Amino acid sequence: MSTPKHHTPLIDRLPKVRGKLREGAQLAKVTWFQVGGPADVMFRPEDEADLAAFLKGKPADMPVTVIGVGSNLLVRDGGIRGVVIRLGRPFTDAVVEDGAVHAGAGALDLNVAQTAQMNGIAGLEFLSGIPGTIGGALRMNAGAYGTEIKDVLVSATAIDGSGNIHTVTPDEMNMTYRHCGLPEDWIFTSAILRASSGDPEDIAKRMDEIQKARAESQPIKSRTGGSTFANPVPDRAWELIDAAGCRGLTIGGAQMSEQHCNFMINKGDATALDLEQLGEEVRRRVKEHSGVELRWEIRRIGERLGHSIIGKDA
Repeated sequence: MSTPKHHTPLIDRLPKVRGKLREGAQLAKVTWFQVGGPADVMFRPEDEADLAAFLKGKPADMPVTVIGVGSNLLVRDGGIRGVVIRLGRPFTDAVVEDGAVHAGAGALDLNVAQTAQMNGIAGLEFLSGIPGTIGGALRMNAGAYGTEIKDVLVSATAIDGSGNIHTVTPDEMNMTYRHCGLPEDWIFTSAILRASSGDPEDIAKRMDEIQKARAESQPIKSRTGGSTFANPVPDRAWELIDAAGCRGLTIGGAQMSEQHCNFMINKGDATALDLEQLGEEVRRRVKEHSGVELRWEIRRIGERLGHSIIGKDA
């Protein structure tokens, strides 16, 4: 009789780290939509060197996914295979040196804007209107109120899939509208941002205006993920969605916000499948109505449960 084969648990195949490894991490607890299945393993590195050593030493076939604070993320109901890396407290510093803000990739955009304001650095106020981290802003060239991260970026530090550390400029990153050209397996760890000098009181006033405008126009108190679709220049996504009759459109527990129809919200009992199907139905109706094919701005990752069928991805 043959001896049954025993599979080595995934966590036991990973290199030793100084940070934290946890099996079966519940990702719904760390995303703004509050949906989605678990990660096989979550890794929270102690510092940049710990992350680089992990990437250098992990099995070559081990999938790796990076998440921030989950503000622009839809994790599918089947969860995420392999290792999910989440940059925590060691990557959240934001300090000013020589007139520039040096920020960790895990720093909240709002905190970076506040650091700039307190030090009389104008031009980063737009970050106060972006719910997320600097790492996420770099990966998607996030922007708001007429400014994008590439407009204020001096350089960024990233670690490639083999554990090598690189310092890159905006030109080398090939940043365009809501897009960064670096390979998907590169993980940002920090950035240097530079703008202009300004009066702290004037900067604070501008940030207050941005916060007020967000509260008036966006469902910021709902379980949402920010803008669902990128604006198809020269059009605006919300206008196309509204014209196609999708304001308030509901599938299961998911709804296109009545307040801002380019925002999806979890009304309380939505699944990730509800949200993704809603988004695809909006894309279908907009294409049918205006001929424009909307592109997802929300990042959708992980596996669907069972044999769920969704429209064509974009």
